[in-house]
Amino acid sequence: MNKKDYYEILGVEKTASQAEIKSAFRKLAKKYHPDVSKEPDAEAKFKEAQEAYAVLSDENKRKQYDQFGHAAFDNNGAGGYDYSNFDFSDIFSEIFGQGFGGFGFSDFGGFGTRQRGGSKGADRVIRLDLTFEEAVFGTKKTITLSLNDTCPDCDGHGGFDIKTCDKCHGSGTVTAQQQTIFGAFMTKTTCDKCGGSGQTYARECSKCHGNGRVKVTKDIEVKIPSGVDTGNQLRIAGKGEAGANGGPNGDIYLEFFVKPHPIFKREGNDVYLELPITMSEAALGVKKKVPTLYGDITLTIPAGSESNDKHRLRGKGIENIDSFGKGDMYIVLKVKTPQKLSRDQKKLFEQLAKTGLDNDKEFQKINEYLK
Repeated sequence: MNKKDYYEILGVEKTASQAEIKSAFRKLAKKYHPDVSKEPDAEAKFKEAQEAYAVLSDENKRKQYDQFGHAAFDNNGAGGYDYSNFDFSDIFSEIFGQGFGGFGFSDFGGFGTRQRGGSKGADRVIRLDLTFEEAVFGTKKTITLSLNDTCPDCDGHGGFDIKTCDKCHGSGTVTAQQQTIFGAFMTKTTCDKCGGSGQTYARECSKCHGNGRVKVTKDIEVKIPSGVDTGNQLRIAGKGEAGANGGPNGDIYLEFFVKPHPIFKREGNDVYLELPITMSEAALGVKKKVPTLYGDITLTIPAGSESNDKHRLRGKGIENIDSFGKGDMYIVLKVKTPQKLSRDQKKLFEQLAKTGLDNDKEFQKINEYLK
């Protein structure tokens, strides 16, 4: 089933600023909040707006969505982006007053209270520099990064001898009645004693000091596919920051920056090479040895060639990262005028000058206006 466009849901343009996106979500949240709205589809529209805001308010996820659409989050297995761990508390507090964490008993998840059972760890975005050739043909890289990993001593629990939290009685949250401009609401916030896990420990882990995570340095080997370009991202699932309360690890996103090549230029999947030739080679024609990404070739340049003439080499470009096939290579001729002439060369050019352009059609057109 085709999902509705996130920008369309919030009613903003794709160029909208973060302030505009936040403002649009505030209006929708206030309009469709199920404790306020009487519309029959308020619940669905409210969830829809939450999902759209959770993605578009995050610059990294917004970039993924702009590039790949809903397919960027297909791996979640829920048919869309899983926003259950997104913190909405600030924006709901702005709308409904301080301390407002949700309504009822989290029937609509993601109100800033972490779900019991753990929350996903933070994602990491790493810039990775590649040479032109590495981007074209693919490569393997080992990246070293420092991140929070699951504590090996307590297996991420933060302590030993598990007990049920006596403040929230194992629910992970505490509830209270909140008075707002819309009346009385039941608010739900994360238990400050157990951090939302519903459990405490008789003995705190000395290695992670109860955090469940420790800072480590890791080497991760990644395979870079052929055809990537500057700005492309590669997701490495489950290699980011460790989750809290037994939640899954975050992801790593490699963002590529491809260094320019000294002679080749890239436009999409096509490659361009400017080939300088002399005036005599352009006039008489010549065979030239030309480098390509796949080895040298011999190019036949016909007589009477001019600057900016293009020669197309099919399939000599870059592999399409999203589908089969390769781009093409274009050799662009650049006729060079000599800057210094010997006496003999000057005499030859003086003789050539006598031939003029009388037979040139373009010259004839201009010449008519000079009479």
